[in-house]
Amino acid sequence: MPHAPRRRSTRLTGRGRLALLTAGLFAAVAVAGAVVLLRPDGESPRDLGSLTVPEGRRATQVYALADQALGLTEGTTRQAAKDTRLALPAAADGNPEGYLFPATYPLDESTTPATLLAFMADTADERFREAGLDAGARRLGLSAYQAVTLASIVQAEADTPADMGKVARVIHNRLDQDRALEMDSTLNYALGRTSLDTTHEDTRTDSPYNTYQRPGLPPTPIGNPGEQALRAALDPPAGDWLYFVTVRPGDTRFSEDYAEHRAHVEEFNRERAAEGEG
Repeated sequence: MPHAPRRRSTRLTGRGRLALLTAGLFAAVAVAGAVVLLRPDGESPRDLGSLTVPEGRRATQVYALADQALGLTEGTTRQAAKDTRLALPAAADGNPEGYLFPATYPLDESTTPATLLAFMADTADERFREAGLDAGARRLGLSAYQAVTLASIVQAEADTPADMGKVARVIHNRLDQDRALEMDSTLNYALGRTSLDTTHEDTRTDSPYNTYQRPGLPPTPIGNPGEQALRAALDPPAGDWLYFVTVRPGDTRFSEDYAEHRAHVEEFNRERAAEGEG
């Protein structure tokens, strides 16, 4: 959330919003080119259930979920991501962050980390095309990769799906005015954490993901956004907001004026202090 450096952060990130995107899943399987292999006895591979990737999870979190679901040693899927050629844009330079699409994926005994990651990346390609990523990004003066990066910030910063459009508008407004984004979510990504509290020392972190110090978007997505966050990033509502703060769950305040924003920040800090005392 954009604001002057302060002791307390005003954003709640990494809430772990669980969205089971099962609609159209089997169509996505066909698009992703999933192949059903038969065992020597002619039977289909044994069903092992499914893996749900919630919206906004970072790649490292997706790898851990995949290892657990497949019963593999920790780090196996991370290594597979390095060794597997996935359907990613050239700008990603082989980094699948942002393109491990949040959905529920069927698993069977033929599933490997490589085939699972390929399924996720192919699903992202299909869903992003359906959302009009390329044309929408061009309309905004962004590359498709930048638009996915912006959507990943929207996913991390928005307290509720209803807030996504306004959060996207704040980001666009700040980019248009050459203001630093000052997003806690990008700083948390740099520090490998999820936190409500951002200190002045944190904001001095030397990282391209520190949007308190570095102008523009971070170099890569900071998580894996869902289709709703992408659509918000591509087509945000009109508005002059430059600031926002989630005072309490379900109560995000958007402001054009910094003085008004500071008043909201103080209310947030009082809420946090009261929680600590409780």
